[in-house]
Amino acid sequence: MKPTSILYLFLLVFISHTNYAQTTVDDPEIKKMVAEVKSENMEATVRKLVSFGTRHTLSDTKSNTRGIGAAQRWVKSEFDKYALASGGRLTSVIDFFTIKADGRRIANDSQLGNVMATLKGTDPTDDRVMIISGHLDSRASDVMDAKSDAPGANDDASGVAAMMELARIMSQREFPFTLIFVAVVGEEQGLYGAKHLADVAKEGKWNVIAMINNDMIGNSLSSGTLLRDNTKVRVFSETIPFLETEAESKMRKSTNRDNDSPSRQLARYIKTVTNQYVEQLDINLVYRNDRFLRGGDHTPFSQNGFTAIRFCEMNENFDHQHQDVRKENNIQYGDLAEFMDFEYMKKVTCSNLATFSNLAWSSKAPTNVGIEIKDLTNFSTLVWTAPEGKSVYGYNILIRETSSQHWEKTIFVKDTKAEIPYSKDNFFFAVQSVDVLGHSSLPVFPVPIR
Repeated sequence: MKPTSILYLFLLVFISHTNYAQTTVDDPEIKKMVAEVKSENMEATVRKLVSFGTRHTLSDTKSNTRGIGAAQRWVKSEFDKYALASGGRLTSVIDFFTIKADGRRIANDSQLGNVMATLKGTDPTDDRVMIISGHLDSRASDVMDAKSDAPGANDDASGVAAMMELARIMSQREFPFTLIFVAVVGEEQGLYGAKHLADVAKEGKWNVIAMINNDMIGNSLSSGTLLRDNTKVRVFSETIPFLETEAESKMRKSTNRDNDSPSRQLARYIKTVTNQYVEQLDINLVYRNDRFLRGGDHTPFSQNGFTAIRFCEMNENFDHQHQDVRKENNIQYGDLAEFMDFEYMKKVTCSNLATFSNLAWSSKAPTNVGIEIKDLTNFSTLVWTAPEGKSVYGYNILIRETSSQHWEKTIFVKDTKAEIPYSKDNFFFAVQSVDVLGHSSLPVFPVPIR
């Protein structure tokens, strides 16, 4: 047990002397990790990626100074540095794969490659996996232009830099299960890198409990409306799972859980943890898979049945997105680093880090979570089964009104059954496991028990 665990065990026992005590425990190690996030590190990464001129998926792969190939090799070299500092627990690879010409955005059969770093878990019996990504490729106005400069500072060197900062910091710690940090390619051409990895995960039957996609997290000023806000970031999550079965559809409709998909539970989890560990940043829960009629690298994971969300800045600037670098009417166009807000990007990265590490140290989620419906009563009785693996200190019962986006109340219990004075007619509930340091699992929505 960590030295701090004894202290926090005492605190939890003290504040949970009644069965319904509420608990909020900050892990000092997570607070320390959050403090290690440096905006100057990420700015240096962004500027280095911009220096490759273009990172178009179909650009030069041979040059050491320009094109997607040079960018891939540089990212891997950075991962290799983190691997040395990790004592070899982190390993990296460029996962090459071939994409056939599609008659749209892939003109010829092409070899693509995702740059991946894997931090192997310390518990061989824990098969859980978490993935965090940003897309390495960039584009100019013409999505097929692989020659012109396409700096891609915010879209999406910002997401890659955040992911790399997490890899740097987290690789110096141990976690029970596997964490994968990946710079995917082919996003602008059709999400090809993410689809390849999602397909590999599905075919390999990976137990992916969460996939976090960071795409454009470094700008705080909108074009046109000129709104500036570095205190909010959007988290997109799907409503109805892509692979929902007929039985799951029937259960969703009967319990009215249209806003409680696994991805939506992850989004709310992010909001809770961010409120706990990150100052001056609020998670704006957007109830759709992505922006209107658009998609991102989390989408192939959702389509393969995995829990996945997207981080994206609150205010997009279309003068600096998918634009040739040029100046017109005294307006500078192009996705350049000079238009980024690196302090804002730092806060979003801290949100990623707090979420990823909290979940990575958590116990497994409770199973067989149900709500009894045999009696007409203004109380609600929830029951569940303790998870296998890492020991659980207790459980949070999360409560919100049916019209609320986010959880409004938490009740902490030690048993695997609880009767609470809240009517199932008026509230939604979920249950999550909590360990001695307050690390919580993803919430599980209950199903009726007759």
